[in-house]
Amino acid sequence: MSACYPHFEDPTWSKEQIQKLTKIFPDGQIVIKVDDKIVACALSIIIDYKQFENKHTYLDITGNDTFNTHKPEGDTIYGLDMMVHPKYRGLRLGRRLYDYRKDLCEELNLKGIVFGGRLPNFHKFNDLSAREYIRKVKEKEIHDPVLDFQLSNDFQVKKVVKNYLPDDLASESYAALLEWSNINYEKPAKLYIPEKSEVRIGLVQWGMRPYKNYEELTEQIEYFVEAVSGYRADFVLFPEYVNAPLMAEYNHLSEPDAIRKLAEYTERLRDTFAEFAISYNTNIITGSMPEFKDDVLLNVGYLCKRNGEVERYEKIHVTPDEERIWGMKGGNQIKTFDTDAGKIGILICYDVEFPELSRLLAMEGMEILFVPFLTDTQNGYSRVRNCAIARAIENECYVAVAGSVGNLPKVHNMDISFAQSVVFTPCDFSFPTTGIKAEATPNTEMILIVDVDLNLLKELHEKGSVRTKKDRRTDLYEVIAKKKV
Repeated sequence: MSACYPHFEDPTWSKEQIQKLTKIFPDGQIVIKVDDKIVACALSIIIDYKQFENKHTYLDITGNDTFNTHKPEGDTIYGLDMMVHPKYRGLRLGRRLYDYRKDLCEELNLKGIVFGGRLPNFHKFNDLSAREYIRKVKEKEIHDPVLDFQLSNDFQVKKVVKNYLPDDLASESYAALLEWSNINYEKPAKLYIPEKSEVRIGLVQWGMRPYKNYEELTEQIEYFVEAVSGYRADFVLFPEYVNAPLMAEYNHLSEPDAIRKLAEYTERLRDTFAEFAISYNTNIITGSMPEFKDDVLLNVGYLCKRNGEVERYEKIHVTPDEERIWGMKGGNQIKTFDTDAGKIGILICYDVEFPELSRLLAMEGMEILFVPFLTDTQNGYSRVRNCAIARAIENECYVAVAGSVGNLPKVHNMDISFAQSVVFTPCDFSFPTTGIKAEATPNTEMILIVDVDLNLLKELHEKGSVRTKKDRRTDLYEVIAKKKV
Protein backbone atom coordinates (compact mmCIF):
# COMPACT_ATOMS: atom_id res chain seq x y z
CA MET A 1 0.00 0.00 0.00
CA SER A 2 2.91 2.34 0.70
CA ALA A 3 4.17 1.71 -2.83
CA CYS A 4 0.72 2.28 -4.35
CA TYR A 5 -0.10 5.44 -2.37
CA PRO A 6 3.21 7.26 -1.80
CA HIS A 7 1.48 10.64 -1.30
CA PHE A 8 -0.61 9.49 1.67
CA GLU A 9 0.82 10.30 5.09
CA ASP A 10 0.01 6.88 6.61
CA PRO A 11 -1.42 4.60 3.94
CA THR A 12 -0.76 1.19 5.44
CA TRP A 13 -3.41 -1.09 6.89
CA SER A 14 -2.65 -2.45 10.33
CA LYS A 15 -2.19 -6.14 11.00
CA GLU A 16 -5.24 -6.06 13.30
CA GLN A 17 -7.42 -4.54 10.57
CA ILE A 18 -6.42 -7.20 8.04
CA GLN A 19 -7.01 -9.93 10.60
CA LYS A 20 -10.48 -8.61 11.34
CA LEU A 21 -11.42 -8.40 7.65
CA THR A 22 -10.25 -11.93 6.95
CA LYS A 23 -12.22 -13.12 9.98
CA ILE A 24 -15.55 -11.41 9.28
CA PHE A 25 -15.55 -11.80 5.47
CA PRO A 26 -12.76 -14.08 4.24
CA ASP A 27 -14.19 -14.43 0.72
CA GLY A 28 -14.09 -10.66 0.30
CA GLN A 29 -10.32 -10.37 0.77
CA ILE A 30 -8.20 -11.57 -2.15
CA VAL A 31 -4.55 -11.33 -3.17
CA ILE A 32 -2.59 -12.15 -6.32
CA LYS A 33 0.88 -13.62 -5.93
CA VAL A 34 3.74 -13.70 -8.42
CA ASP A 35 6.57 -16.04 -7.43
CA ASP A 36 5.13 -16.24 -3.91
CA LYS A 37 5.12 -12.46 -3.55
CA ILE A 38 1.89 -10.52 -3.02
CA VAL A 39 1.65 -7.97 -5.83
CA ALA A 40 -2.05 -7.06 -5.80
CA CYS A 41 -4.97 -7.22 -3.39
CA ALA A 42 -8.62 -6.27 -2.99
CA LEU A 43 -10.46 -5.74 0.31
CA SER A 44 -14.21 -5.48 0.79
CA ILE A 45 -17.15 -5.87 3.18
CA ILE A 46 -20.88 -6.44 2.78
CA ILE A 47 -23.20 -3.62 3.80
CA ASP A 48 -26.91 -2.94 4.00
CA TYR A 49 -26.76 -0.14 1.45
CA LYS A 50 -30.01 1.57 2.41
CA GLN A 51 -28.37 2.58 5.68
CA PHE A 52 -25.89 4.74 3.76
CA GLU A 53 -27.35 5.43 0.30
CA ASN A 54 -25.33 7.81 -1.83
CA LYS A 55 -24.22 10.31 0.81
CA HIS A 56 -21.44 8.88 2.93
CA THR A 57 -17.73 9.12 3.60
CA TYR A 58 -15.13 6.38 3.78
CA LEU A 59 -15.17 6.55 7.59
CA ASP A 60 -18.97 6.18 7.58
CA ILE A 61 -18.75 3.02 5.50
CA THR A 62 -15.95 1.47 7.57
CA GLY A 63 -17.32 2.48 10.97
CA ASN A 64 -14.23 4.60 11.58
CA ASP A 65 -12.01 1.76 10.33
CA THR A 66 -13.57 -0.77 12.74
CA PHE A 67 -15.54 -2.57 9.96
CA ASN A 68 -18.47 -2.97 12.36
CA THR A 69 -20.63 -1.87 9.43
CA HIS A 70 -20.11 -5.30 7.82
CA LYS A 71 -23.46 -7.11 7.62
CA PRO A 72 -23.37 -10.71 6.35
CA GLU A 73 -27.10 -10.38 5.66
CA GLY A 74 -26.58 -7.15 3.67
CA ASP A 75 -27.25 -6.64 -0.03
CA THR A 76 -24.16 -4.93 -1.47
CA ILE A 77 -20.42 -5.55 -1.66
CA TYR A 78 -18.52 -2.39 -0.77
CA GLY A 79 -14.98 -2.15 -2.09
CA LEU A 80 -12.66 -0.82 0.59
CA ASP A 81 -9.47 -0.90 -1.42
CA MET A 82 -7.84 -2.34 -4.49
CA MET A 83 -4.18 -1.98 -5.31
CA VAL A 84 -1.60 -3.31 -7.71
CA HIS A 85 2.10 -2.82 -7.06
CA PRO A 86 3.52 -0.28 -9.56
CA LYS A 87 6.08 -2.80 -10.85
CA TYR A 88 3.30 -5.23 -11.83
CA ARG A 89 0.84 -2.91 -13.54
CA GLY A 90 -0.12 -3.53 -17.14
CA LEU A 91 -0.71 -7.26 -16.53
CA ARG A 92 -4.48 -6.86 -16.10
CA LEU A 93 -4.29 -7.90 -12.48
CA GLY A 94 -6.79 -5.23 -11.49
CA ARG A 95 -9.28 -6.57 -14.03
CA ARG A 96 -8.91 -10.04 -12.52
CA LEU A 97 -9.63 -8.67 -9.07
CA TYR A 98 -12.76 -6.91 -10.35
CA ASP A 99 -13.88 -10.10 -12.11
CA TYR A 100 -13.48 -12.02 -8.88
CA ARG A 101 -15.63 -9.48 -7.01
CA LYS A 102 -18.33 -9.69 -9.70
CA ASP A 103 -18.35 -13.49 -9.54
CA LEU A 104 -18.56 -13.33 -5.75
CA CYS A 105 -21.42 -10.85 -5.96
CA GLU A 106 -23.37 -13.21 -8.21
CA GLU A 107 -22.52 -16.23 -6.09
CA LEU A 108 -23.81 -14.51 -2.94
CA ASN A 109 -26.86 -13.16 -4.82
CA LEU A 110 -26.17 -9.53 -3.88
CA LYS A 111 -27.51 -6.47 -5.68
CA GLY A 112 -24.15 -5.15 -6.79
CA ILE A 113 -20.80 -3.62 -5.97
CA VAL A 114 -20.26 -0.04 -4.81
CA PHE A 115 -17.12 1.91 -3.89
CA GLY A 116 -15.66 5.38 -3.89
CA GLY A 117 -13.15 5.92 -6.69
CA ARG A 118 -10.29 8.38 -6.31
CA LEU A 119 -9.71 11.17 -8.85
CA PRO A 120 -5.89 11.39 -8.73
CA ASN A 121 -5.53 13.92 -11.56
CA PHE A 122 -8.28 16.27 -10.39
CA HIS A 123 -5.85 18.63 -8.65
CA LYS A 124 -4.36 19.50 -12.03
CA PHE A 125 -7.61 21.12 -13.24
CA ASN A 126 -8.39 24.01 -10.91
CA ASP A 127 -10.87 25.51 -13.37
CA LEU A 128 -13.16 22.46 -13.30
CA SER A 129 -15.67 21.25 -10.76
CA ALA A 130 -15.52 17.60 -9.78
CA ARG A 131 -18.67 16.92 -11.80
CA GLU A 132 -17.21 18.59 -14.90
CA TYR A 133 -13.94 16.70 -14.43
CA ILE A 134 -15.75 13.35 -14.32
CA ARG A 135 -17.78 14.25 -17.40
CA LYS A 136 -14.64 15.10 -19.36
CA VAL A 137 -13.00 11.84 -18.26
CA LYS A 138 -16.06 9.89 -19.47
CA GLU A 139 -15.93 11.74 -22.78
CA LYS A 140 -12.18 10.94 -23.12
CA GLU A 141 -11.16 14.61 -23.00
CA ILE A 142 -9.15 14.02 -19.81
CA HIS A 143 -7.21 10.96 -18.75
CA ASP A 144 -7.63 9.76 -15.18
CA PRO A 145 -5.83 6.43 -14.56
CA VAL A 146 -8.23 5.29 -11.83
CA LEU A 147 -11.57 6.43 -13.21
CA ASP A 148 -10.73 5.35 -16.77
CA PHE A 149 -9.94 1.88 -15.49
CA GLN A 150 -13.15 1.62 -13.47
CA LEU A 151 -15.33 2.80 -16.34
CA SER A 152 -13.72 0.25 -18.63
CA ASN A 153 -14.76 -2.45 -16.13
CA ASP A 154 -18.48 -1.65 -16.48
CA PHE A 155 -18.78 0.56 -13.39
CA GLN A 156 -21.13 3.53 -13.59
CA VAL A 157 -20.73 6.85 -11.78
CA LYS A 158 -23.68 7.34 -9.42
CA LYS A 159 -22.65 10.51 -7.62
CA VAL A 160 -19.83 12.88 -6.78
CA VAL A 161 -18.96 12.64 -3.07
CA LYS A 162 -17.27 15.50 -1.23
CA ASN A 163 -14.97 14.91 1.79
CA TYR A 164 -14.87 11.19 1.03
CA LEU A 165 -11.20 10.88 1.95
CA PRO A 166 -10.07 14.14 3.60
CA ASP A 167 -6.37 13.16 3.32
CA ASP A 168 -6.56 12.53 -0.46
CA LEU A 169 -5.05 15.84 -1.58
CA ALA A 170 -4.61 14.73 -5.20
CA SER A 171 -8.37 14.18 -5.45
CA GLU A 172 -9.00 17.28 -3.31
CA SER A 173 -11.04 14.97 -1.04
CA TYR A 174 -13.53 14.20 -3.82
CA ALA A 175 -14.48 10.73 -5.04
CA ALA A 176 -16.69 9.26 -7.70
CA LEU A 177 -19.23 6.85 -6.23
CA LEU A 178 -19.22 3.91 -8.63
CA GLU A 179 -21.61 1.00 -8.98
CA TRP A 180 -21.80 -2.31 -10.80
CA SER A 181 -25.25 -3.93 -10.83
CA ASN A 182 -25.78 -7.67 -10.69
CA ILE A 183 -28.34 -8.32 -13.44
CA ASN A 184 -28.82 -11.87 -12.12
CA TYR A 185 -29.87 -10.68 -8.66
CA GLU A 186 -33.02 -12.30 -7.36
CA LYS A 187 -34.74 -10.83 -4.35
CA PRO A 188 -34.75 -13.61 -1.76
CA ALA A 189 -38.10 -14.84 -0.60
CA LYS A 190 -38.20 -14.76 3.17
CA LEU A 191 -40.71 -14.53 5.95
CA TYR A 192 -41.43 -11.06 7.22
CA ILE A 193 -39.94 -10.57 10.66
CA PRO A 194 -40.71 -7.12 12.05
CA GLU A 195 -37.67 -5.18 13.24
CA LYS A 196 -37.71 -4.54 16.97
CA SER A 197 -38.33 -0.87 17.52
CA GLU A 198 -39.76 -0.61 21.02
CA VAL A 199 -37.14 -1.54 23.61
CA ARG A 200 -38.00 -1.85 27.30
CA ILE A 201 -35.31 -0.94 29.84
CA GLY A 202 -35.35 -1.76 33.53
CA LEU A 203 -33.11 0.34 35.80
CA VAL A 204 -32.30 -1.00 39.26
CA GLN A 205 -31.77 1.78 41.79
CA TRP A 206 -29.86 -0.52 44.10
CA GLY A 207 -29.95 -0.16 47.87
CA MET A 208 -26.54 -0.34 49.50
CA ARG A 209 -26.98 -2.12 52.86
CA PRO A 210 -25.26 -4.90 54.78
CA TYR A 211 -25.76 -8.51 53.68
CA LYS A 212 -24.83 -11.55 55.75
CA ASN A 213 -23.19 -13.42 52.89
CA TYR A 214 -22.92 -13.92 49.12
CA GLU A 215 -26.16 -15.92 48.96
CA GLU A 216 -28.18 -13.14 50.58
CA LEU A 217 -26.72 -10.58 48.14
CA THR A 218 -27.53 -12.70 45.06
CA GLU A 219 -31.01 -13.40 46.43
CA GLN A 220 -31.67 -9.64 46.35
CA ILE A 221 -30.16 -9.38 42.85
CA GLU A 222 -32.42 -12.19 41.65
CA TYR A 223 -35.43 -10.47 43.20
CA PHE A 224 -34.81 -7.39 41.07
CA VAL A 225 -34.08 -9.40 37.92
CA GLU A 226 -37.29 -11.35 38.39
CA ALA A 227 -39.28 -8.18 39.04
CA VAL A 228 -37.97 -6.40 35.94
CA SER A 229 -38.32 -9.56 33.86
CA GLY A 230 -41.97 -9.70 34.86
CA TYR A 231 -42.47 -6.55 32.81
CA ARG A 232 -40.80 -8.26 29.82
CA ALA A 233 -37.86 -5.87 29.83
CA ASP A 234 -35.16 -6.30 27.20
CA PHE A 235 -32.43 -4.94 29.49
CA VAL A 236 -31.78 -4.83 33.23
CA LEU A 237 -29.16 -2.30 34.35
CA PHE A 238 -27.43 -2.61 37.74
CA PRO A 239 -25.12 0.10 39.19
CA GLU A 240 -21.39 0.35 39.67
CA TYR A 241 -19.84 -1.79 42.45
CA VAL A 242 -23.06 -3.74 42.91
CA ASN A 243 -21.27 -6.25 45.16
CA ALA A 244 -19.65 -3.64 47.44
CA PRO A 245 -21.67 -4.74 50.53
CA LEU A 246 -19.60 -7.93 50.63
CA MET A 247 -16.55 -5.82 51.55
CA ALA A 248 -17.89 -5.39 55.08
CA GLU A 249 -16.37 -8.76 56.01
CA TYR A 250 -12.92 -7.37 55.18
CA ASN A 251 -13.24 -3.98 56.85
CA HIS A 252 -10.45 -4.90 59.26
CA LEU A 253 -8.05 -4.93 56.31
CA SER A 254 -6.54 -1.95 54.54
CA GLU A 255 -8.63 -0.48 51.71
CA PRO A 256 -6.38 -1.93 48.95
CA ASP A 257 -6.51 -5.40 50.53
CA ALA A 258 -10.28 -5.23 51.10
CA ILE A 259 -11.10 -4.38 47.47
CA ARG A 260 -8.85 -7.21 46.29
CA LYS A 261 -10.70 -9.65 48.54
CA LEU A 262 -13.95 -8.38 47.03
CA ALA A 263 -12.54 -9.12 43.58
CA GLU A 264 -12.48 -12.80 44.49
CA TYR A 265 -16.28 -12.84 44.13
CA THR A 266 -16.33 -11.34 40.62
CA GLU A 267 -16.05 -14.46 38.50
CA ARG A 268 -18.66 -16.27 40.60
CA LEU A 269 -21.06 -13.32 40.46
CA ARG A 270 -20.60 -13.02 36.69
CA ASP A 271 -21.68 -16.65 36.29
CA THR A 272 -24.67 -16.06 38.56
CA PHE A 273 -25.77 -13.08 36.48
CA ALA A 274 -25.36 -15.17 33.31
CA GLU A 275 -27.66 -17.85 34.76
CA PHE A 276 -30.26 -15.21 35.68
CA ALA A 277 -30.14 -13.74 32.14
CA ILE A 278 -31.04 -17.10 30.63
CA SER A 279 -33.60 -18.21 33.19
CA TYR A 280 -35.42 -14.85 33.25
CA ASN A 281 -35.04 -14.21 29.50
CA THR A 282 -33.53 -10.74 29.68
CA ASN A 283 -30.21 -9.06 28.90
CA ILE A 284 -28.43 -8.06 32.11
CA ILE A 285 -25.84 -5.30 32.40
CA THR A 286 -24.17 -6.23 35.65
CA GLY A 287 -23.01 -2.78 36.64
CA SER A 288 -19.40 -3.25 37.70
CA MET A 289 -17.14 -5.25 40.02
CA PRO A 290 -13.44 -5.16 40.87
CA GLU A 291 -11.20 -7.59 38.99
CA PHE A 292 -7.67 -8.45 40.16
CA LYS A 293 -5.52 -10.34 37.67
CA ASP A 294 -1.78 -10.37 37.04
CA ASP A 295 -1.29 -7.81 39.82
CA VAL A 296 -3.58 -5.31 38.05
CA LEU A 297 -6.82 -4.10 39.65
CA LEU A 298 -9.55 -3.08 37.17
CA ASN A 299 -13.18 -2.03 37.40
CA VAL A 300 -15.11 -4.29 35.02
CA GLY A 301 -18.62 -5.43 34.19
CA TYR A 302 -20.41 -7.90 32.00
CA LEU A 303 -23.20 -7.92 29.46
CA CYS A 304 -24.98 -11.23 30.09
CA LYS A 305 -27.26 -11.89 27.15
CA ARG A 306 -30.39 -13.98 27.34
CA ASN A 307 -29.01 -16.28 24.63
CA GLY A 308 -26.18 -17.32 26.96
CA GLU A 309 -23.41 -15.10 25.55
CA VAL A 310 -21.32 -13.07 27.99
CA GLU A 311 -19.29 -10.01 26.97
CA ARG A 312 -16.99 -7.87 29.09
CA TYR A 313 -16.45 -4.12 29.41
CA GLU A 314 -13.96 -2.06 31.43
CA LYS A 315 -13.88 1.31 33.14
CA ILE A 316 -11.42 3.37 31.08
CA HIS A 317 -10.96 6.30 33.44
CA VAL A 318 -10.70 5.50 37.14
CA THR A 319 -11.36 8.31 39.57
CA PRO A 320 -8.53 9.86 41.60
CA ASP A 321 -9.88 8.08 44.71
CA GLU A 322 -9.97 4.68 42.97
CA GLU A 323 -6.35 5.13 41.97
CA ARG A 324 -5.08 6.69 45.20
CA ILE A 325 -6.91 4.54 47.76
CA TRP A 326 -7.19 1.20 45.95
CA GLY A 327 -4.40 1.35 43.38
CA MET A 328 -6.88 0.73 40.57
CA LYS A 329 -5.92 1.11 36.87
CA GLY A 330 -7.95 2.10 33.84
CA GLY A 331 -8.87 -0.47 31.19
CA ASN A 332 -8.45 -0.38 27.40
CA GLN A 333 -11.61 -1.82 25.84
CA ILE A 334 -13.77 0.68 23.94
CA LYS A 335 -16.45 -1.10 21.94
CA THR A 336 -20.14 -1.46 21.21
CA PHE A 337 -22.20 -4.61 21.70
CA ASP A 338 -24.73 -6.14 19.32
CA THR A 339 -27.86 -7.39 21.08
CA ASP A 340 -31.30 -8.63 20.07
CA ALA A 341 -32.64 -5.19 21.03
CA GLY A 342 -30.21 -2.90 19.24
CA LYS A 343 -26.56 -1.87 19.35
CA ILE A 344 -25.54 -0.60 22.76
CA GLY A 345 -22.59 0.97 24.52
CA ILE A 346 -21.65 0.78 28.21
CA LEU A 347 -19.57 3.37 30.09
CA ILE A 348 -18.92 3.05 33.81
CA CYS A 349 -19.62 6.19 35.86
CA TYR A 350 -16.65 8.60 35.41
CA ASP A 351 -16.24 7.49 31.79
CA VAL A 352 -19.41 9.34 30.77
CA GLU A 353 -17.61 12.59 31.61
CA PHE A 354 -15.24 12.02 28.67
CA PRO A 355 -17.16 12.77 25.44
CA GLU A 356 -14.57 11.09 23.22
CA LEU A 357 -15.62 7.63 24.44
CA SER A 358 -19.30 7.97 23.58
CA ARG A 359 -18.37 9.61 20.26
CA LEU A 360 -16.39 6.51 19.31
CA LEU A 361 -19.32 4.30 20.29
CA ALA A 362 -21.75 6.49 18.33
CA MET A 363 -19.58 6.20 15.23
CA GLU A 364 -20.01 2.43 15.53
CA GLY A 365 -23.81 2.82 15.52
CA MET A 366 -24.66 2.85 19.24
CA GLU A 367 -28.38 3.41 19.89
CA ILE A 368 -28.54 3.12 23.69
CA LEU A 369 -25.75 4.08 26.09
CA PHE A 370 -25.91 2.45 29.53
CA VAL A 371 -24.09 4.11 32.44
CA PRO A 372 -23.87 2.22 35.74
CA PHE A 373 -22.58 4.62 38.40
CA LEU A 374 -21.86 5.06 42.09
CA THR A 375 -21.64 8.57 43.53
CA ASP A 376 -21.45 9.53 47.18
CA THR A 377 -22.52 13.20 47.01
CA GLN A 378 -24.95 15.26 44.97
CA ASN A 379 -21.96 17.04 43.41
CA GLY A 380 -20.68 13.77 41.97
CA TYR A 381 -24.14 12.74 40.86
CA SER A 382 -24.69 16.07 39.10
CA ARG A 383 -21.52 15.56 37.08
CA VAL A 384 -22.70 12.16 35.89
CA ARG A 385 -26.23 13.38 35.20
CA ASN A 386 -25.31 16.53 33.27
CA CYS A 387 -22.71 14.73 31.18
CA ALA A 388 -25.20 11.95 30.39
CA ILE A 389 -27.68 14.53 29.09
CA ALA A 390 -24.98 15.99 26.86
CA ARG A 391 -24.04 12.53 25.54
CA ALA A 392 -27.67 11.88 24.53
CA ILE A 393 -27.90 15.14 22.59
CA GLU A 394 -24.52 15.12 20.87
CA ASN A 395 -24.69 11.43 19.87
CA GLU A 396 -28.43 11.28 19.08
CA CYS A 397 -28.96 8.27 21.33
CA TYR A 398 -30.74 7.21 24.50
CA VAL A 399 -28.69 7.25 27.71
CA ALA A 400 -29.77 5.19 30.73
CA VAL A 401 -28.02 5.81 34.06
CA ALA A 402 -28.53 3.69 37.19
CA GLY A 403 -26.91 4.23 40.58
CA SER A 404 -26.92 3.08 44.19
CA VAL A 405 -28.62 4.60 47.22
CA GLY A 406 -28.30 3.96 50.94
CA ASN A 407 -25.35 3.49 53.28
CA LEU A 408 -22.66 0.94 54.10
CA PRO A 409 -21.55 1.87 57.63
CA LYS A 410 -18.98 -0.95 57.85
CA VAL A 411 -17.21 -0.42 54.53
CA HIS A 412 -14.39 2.11 54.30
CA ASN A 413 -14.47 4.44 51.28
CA MET A 414 -17.99 3.24 50.34
CA ASP A 415 -20.01 4.53 53.27
CA ILE A 416 -22.65 6.79 51.61
CA SER A 417 -24.42 6.89 48.24
CA PHE A 418 -26.63 9.33 46.36
CA ALA A 419 -28.45 8.57 43.10
CA GLN A 420 -31.40 9.23 40.86
CA SER A 421 -31.67 6.81 37.94
CA VAL A 422 -32.85 8.33 34.66
CA VAL A 423 -33.32 7.64 30.95
CA PHE A 424 -32.29 10.65 28.84
CA THR A 425 -33.18 11.37 25.22
CA PRO A 426 -32.08 13.83 22.54
CA CYS A 427 -33.96 17.13 22.74
CA ASP A 428 -36.07 17.31 19.58
CA PHE A 429 -39.76 17.29 18.66
CA SER A 430 -40.17 13.49 18.82
CA PHE A 431 -38.75 13.41 22.35
CA PRO A 432 -39.50 15.13 25.69
CA THR A 433 -38.54 18.80 25.58
CA THR A 434 -36.46 18.38 28.74
CA GLY A 435 -34.59 15.37 27.35
CA ILE A 436 -35.87 13.26 30.27
CA LYS A 437 -37.88 10.20 29.29
CA ALA A 438 -38.38 9.01 32.89
CA GLU A 439 -36.62 9.29 36.23
CA ALA A 440 -36.71 7.49 39.56
CA THR A 441 -37.36 9.02 42.96
CA PRO A 442 -34.03 10.33 44.30
CA ASN A 443 -32.27 8.26 46.96
CA THR A 444 -34.96 5.56 47.14
CA GLU A 445 -34.45 1.88 46.39
CA MET A 446 -36.72 1.06 43.45
CA ILE A 447 -36.89 -0.03 39.82
CA LEU A 448 -37.70 2.17 36.83
CA ILE A 449 -39.27 0.64 33.71
CA VAL A 450 -38.95 2.71 30.53
CA ASP A 451 -39.84 2.12 26.86
CA VAL A 452 -37.72 3.73 24.14
CA ASP A 453 -38.34 3.72 20.38
CA LEU A 454 -35.25 3.13 18.23
CA ASN A 455 -37.09 4.23 15.08
CA LEU A 456 -37.33 7.75 16.50
CA LEU A 457 -33.53 7.87 16.52
CA LYS A 458 -33.35 6.88 12.85
CA GLU A 459 -35.84 9.63 11.99
CA LEU A 460 -33.82 12.11 14.06
CA HIS A 461 -30.62 11.22 12.18
CA GLU A 462 -32.27 12.19 8.88
CA LYS A 463 -34.88 14.85 9.70
CA GLY A 464 -34.00 16.32 13.09
CA SER A 465 -33.99 20.04 13.79
CA VAL A 466 -30.25 19.60 14.15
CA ARG A 467 -28.26 16.55 13.08
CA THR A 468 -25.16 16.35 15.20
CA LYS A 469 -24.07 12.98 13.79
CA LYS A 470 -24.23 14.13 10.18
CA ASP A 471 -23.09 17.71 10.62
CA ARG A 472 -19.77 16.98 12.31
CA ARG A 473 -16.89 18.55 10.39
CA THR A 474 -14.90 15.37 9.89
CA ASP A 475 -12.89 17.25 7.29
CA LEU A 476 -11.67 19.49 10.12
CA TYR A 477 -11.51 17.23 13.19
CA GLU A 478 -12.06 13.63 14.21
CA VAL A 479 -11.86 11.28 17.17
CA ILE A 480 -9.82 8.09 16.69
CA ALA A 481 -9.26 5.15 19.03
CA LYS A 482 -5.52 4.49 19.05
CA LYS A 483 -5.86 0.99 20.47
CA LYS A 484 -8.12 -1.33 18.48
CA VAL A 485 -10.15 -3.99 20.30
